Amino acid sequence: MYLIKTPKVIQNFFPNFIWQVPTREKALFLTFDDGPIPEVTPWVLDELEKYQAKATFFTVGNNVRQHPDIFNRILDQGHSVGNHTYNHINGWTSENIPYFHDVRHCAKLVHSSLFRPPFGRLKPGQIQFLQRHYRIIMWDVLSGDFDQEITREQCLRNVLDNAGEGSIVVFHDSLKAKRNLCFVLPKVLDYFSRLGYTFECLSPHSIHQGIFEKKRITV
Repeated sequence: MYLIKTPKVIQNFFPNFIWQVPTREKALFLTFDDGPIPEVTPWVLDELEKYQAKATFFTVGNNVRQHPDIFNRILDQGHSVGNHTYNHINGWTSENIPYFHDVRHCAKLVHSSLFRPPFGRLKPGQIQFLQRHYRIIMWDVLSGDFDQEITREQCLRNVLDNAGEGSIVVFHDSLKAKRNLCFVLPKVLDYFSRLGYTFECLSPHSIHQGIFEKKRITV
């Protein structure tokens, strides 16, 4: 079970997390978790480019290691990146020290002060440590594209019915999400573009705190 729209009570319980971007502008912050992979990420980049849209990619370190060319393309097209651990591990089921090592392993490839925990799951001790080094980015709209039991149309409604000014929306550039994502993303870009929205990447300016650097990966 998961929540499509993160309730304010949860957001208020973790005030140091970034759930959405405070703005009165018509701006959406699309994010993509778990890539980069050749089967999905280049297609996502092509779709974003059609609308001059920028996004934030929370990348898994092991995927960056395997596909540095795609990672570099993300940066070259003006998107921002974040740390999503090296092995996509669950904080709730991991001991703190191995979890921190996994995050640091990813940080050697993904030079960013933005961090999103896989599954959105962190223990209190992990939160305390990571907040010293990262801005922890959550979301207020979860597309559910990873859920193969919902229809593509329902996945689309999840976004259209819940996103608005300053929303941080979660998609996944993964094989599991590909069926839903390929249907939903073009329609989301078209729908909100027609409403006058822009699509922005998370940045020090947009979240008011934190820094990140764009560094190419070489092989």
